[in-house]
Amino acid sequence: MGNKRTVFAVPYVGWLALFVIAPIIMVVVYAFSAAGGGFTVENFSRMGTYAVVFTRSFKLAVIATIICLLIGYPVAYMISRETPRFQRIAMMLIMLPMWMNFLLRTYAWMSILENTGLLNRFFAAIGLFDLINHIFGTDIKYFPMINTQGAVVLGMVYNYLPFMILPIYSVIEKLDTSLIEAARDLGADTAGVFRKVILPLSLPGVLSGVTMVFVPSVSTFAISKLLGGNNELLLGDLIEQQFLGTAYNPYLGSAIALVMMMIVVLCMALMNRFGEGEEQAVML
Repeated sequence: MGNKRTVFAVPYVGWLALFVIAPIIMVVVYAFSAAGGGFTVENFSRMGTYAVVFTRSFKLAVIATIICLLIGYPVAYMISRETPRFQRIAMMLIMLPMWMNFLLRTYAWMSILENTGLLNRFFAAIGLFDLINHIFGTDIKYFPMINTQGAVVLGMVYNYLPFMILPIYSVIEKLDTSLIEAARDLGADTAGVFRKVILPLSLPGVLSGVTMVFVPSVSTFAISKLLGGNNELLLGDLIEQQFLGTAYNPYLGSAIALVMMMIVVLCMALMNRFGEGEEQAVML
């Protein structure tokens, strides 16, 4: 039996080694290599010039994650309280945009947020700009929404919100209703039941959703390039430039990618540690 399991595991181990471990090793080797060959740490010392990009990337990722949590948790909770038929329909509607190509969804937001896009044309059609100009004496013709940090955050929230809703919904929907009934029998009101029973027990879903939103948000480059233009450079764009752009430097790009991976792994470890502590507190 053990030999059969080993045989079946060989393709998986080979796939893992070829497409996961080998690229990580290549990134590590390049990160500590100089252009002329040999070991160096200069690539890491040069990253100080991109501190603004690091700060902006993590700031926007945190903002997008918080917004997704504030929207996703109530949505997941309300769906979990509905009938099974409503839950199936709601899950289908949440997943429906993900059936469309990621870039197409982002391009759609470009046409909505552009200076002559659908949203600004709608505001002009209802006379909003005329009203503002009349009251404040300005000459506004459109709201500058594209190529801003707000547009980048909006793109992150739109594309990654399902990754927050689904794990939270999955956990809440499977909660033992007898615990809620017992809390009510002991005199807890609705707010008390949510605060002391539902919220602590749903934390694994929350932490999973936070991880699934934060990690792609901090490493994205398509959203920032399309919705942020050249004004809002993020880590993903910076790494892409080092490998594919005019500033070709795979050694510096590997160093930046390695540091970003280490920071992401550290954040995930801290969230998992926090989740374990919360679960132990609930059990006590």
